[in-house]
Amino acid sequence: MNRRIKLIWDFRGPTAKEIAMHHQKHLKDFIEAEKLNLNITGNTDLSSMHSIAFMVVEEVNMPGVRDALKPHRGEVYSEQQD
Repeated sequence: MNRRIKLIWDFRGPTAKEIAMHHQKHLKDFIEAEKLNLNITGNTDLSSMHSIAFMVVEEVNMPGVRDALKPHRGEVYSEQQD
């Protein structure tokens, strides 16, 4: 099985939660438009002023998705994270 990478976008401030939720919708649209194999997205509140949106891609697809969407960071994904 290919390794999976979690691409992460950070949002900070009083509207971070709403922005992360909205960004997740765009990530889902991208997955559909690009016909990517994985359909794992989400958003998480890290604090009242910091939220993230994320998507998971196969490592082989990561460079293209990274260059197109410019995430703030990434990490190796495991099922136990969510």
